Amino acid sequence: MTVPTSSVAKGMAEDAGALQNERDQLKAELDALKAEHADLQLLYEATIEHGEAVEDQLAENNILLQQTQERLEAELKDAGSYVMSILPAPRAQGPRADWLLVPSTELGGDSFGYHDLDSDHFAIYLIDVCGHGVGAALLSVSIINVLRSCALPDTDFSNPSEVLFKLNNAFPMERQNNMFFTIWYGVYKRSTGMLAYASGGHPAAVLLRKGEDGNVQTSFIGSDEGMVIGAIGDMVFEQDEVRMQSGDRLLVLSDGTYEVEGVDSAVLTLEGLAEEARAASGPVAGHIYDWLKRLSGQAELPDDYTMIELAF
Repeated sequence: MTVPTSSVAKGMAEDAGALQNERDQLKAELDALKAEHADLQLLYEATIEHGEAVEDQLAENNILLQQTQERLEAELKDAGSYVMSILPAPRAQGPRADWLLVPSTELGGDSFGYHDLDSDHFAIYLIDVCGHGVGAALLSVSIINVLRSCALPDTDFSNPSEVLFKLNNAFPMERQNNMFFTIWYGVYKRSTGMLAYASGGHPAAVLLRKGEDGNVQTSFIGSDEGMVIGAIGDMVFEQDEVRMQSGDRLLVLSDGTYEVEGVDSAVLTLEGLAEEARAASGPVAGHIYDWLKRLSGQAELPDDYTMIELAF
């Protein structure tokens, strides 16, 4: 059957219209994709630009942080140097004195001193402020400066009990950011050979004395059972005395010299330290320090290590 020419033309026109509609639709979709791509490109470029700005800001902040850290470390080093600079030099006579102080951090709470009060009286003292860091070091330095300059008003510095009483009232912990301290304070009277001493919550000193059989015997001078300094006002601290003999050695120390955990998890005692001190052939402070590091298996001790060795 023959299809009329008009019908063929009509079908071709309809097909062309459908193709044009499909083409227009595809073009619209393509234009939409191009617009979306352009938006994404702008977003990407903005993100990259913002990311570079963030990276630049982080780099600048890191530099500032490093500079601040270096400045703080330098200031802590200077402060540590000052703390060490106010400690007394070793003495060669009357009595002889040597010491070792190794802080556990840049700034610790331990400090000490010894000096002549007059031609007959020689003062010895060691303090341990609770905690570590700048606050503990500042309080420690303040106390040491008061003692070495005898700056407590109306105080007989040859009387240990009176010195502790006045220190306790001068440094109440509520005015020291709730920090307290312990102290061992003694005064040696050359004319009589007597050592008067008092302790405020501080470990006893260790007396090393050679017996008639030539063996070194140990005893403890003082007790850590007393009240710490700064806790309660108007506290009275008991005073005692011991006669020192020629050849005696006295170890005045902080609790960081023996409250150390060994590799077997057992904590050393003051009695254990005293027993080891008997075996020292040279300076006791260095001997005990090296022994503690071997005992604990650690390169550094957990607390400030402070020991004065006096020979009479």
